[in-house]
Amino acid sequence: MTQMIDNRVAISGLAGSPFSLDEAEAYHAWRHHKLERRPVIEELVVAVENPFELTAVEKSRIQDLCRRCNAAIYKVSDEHASTDKRLVHQLGLQFGLTHLDDNLRSDEDDITSLTVIEQQGNRYIPYTDRPISWHTDGYYNLPQHQVRGFILHCAQPAAEGGDNSLIDHELVYMRLRDENPALVRALMHPEAMTIPPNVDAGAEIRGACVGPVFSVDALTGSLHMRYSARKRNIDWRDDELTREAADLITEILDIDDLAYTYRLNAGEGVICNNVLHRRTGFNDSRNEKRLMYRARYYDRVAGTGLNRQGAE
Repeated sequence: MTQMIDNRVAISGLAGSPFSLDEAEAYHAWRHHKLERRPVIEELVVAVENPFELTAVEKSRIQDLCRRCNAAIYKVSDEHASTDKRLVHQLGLQFGLTHLDDNLRSDEDDITSLTVIEQQGNRYIPYTDRPISWHTDGYYNLPQHQVRGFILHCAQPAAEGGDNSLIDHELVYMRLRDENPALVRALMHPEAMTIPPNVDAGAEIRGACVGPVFSVDALTGSLHMRYSARKRNIDWRDDELTREAADLITEILDIDDLAYTYRLNAGEGVICNNVLHRRTGFNDSRNEKRLMYRARYYDRVAGTGLNRQGAE
């Protein structure tokens, strides 16, 4: 069943956009600038003295990283309790992240506490100690509820494991387009990827979600990606180019130099424009039980959109 694409989502890119396949000159200029300014992992960590009131320098550094690679890692000073969920809310507000995604199993404040729990019915991998493969958040959301940014905050790390890896989705787009622009066109098709309904004990919790893998946010001009590397519960459009593109994404995600890998410690977190990410498996102990706070937003980090670089 085809679903209407929200009017904020531009399927084929906008005039003058580097993400329009008709704009080769704009694309190559953007590509050069992107690769020239890509940070190394050591640059990604920003020390934050007071998460409730960032300094101009702290905020600017995080925004700059989110412009350059769509993600930053913050490290809150020890003066603030890592388990204080209020700091996640306040960090988000300072970056224009205001529209929280009220997703399945989120807490009353719409921020999800991710930890290992006993589950009845469908078992959701984020609440286990198993590894999670490459994905963007909310890939099963309806078009009008696309997750464009998120904060993942570490309240308590596991005793062992639980490393996070991040890949800027714009680099994946770049590799695909350099290989064959027709692959990008296939992934921008409004029916490129379908997530079947979520059914638990015979009851439909969520209907099927149909949409593109790549699209352009008409508000900010920025590239958006919805993707999951899961083999089950993903229906790709029955088209040769789409299948080729999906296989190539799998190969691209195995390229070591594309990923930033970092094990978050208590008080540290990721703030990003919904980049591709994965998690290794982990082991808890009696005194070290992994707890993460995840806040998903329909907003991008303020001032990081392609056509809103100077905006707050």
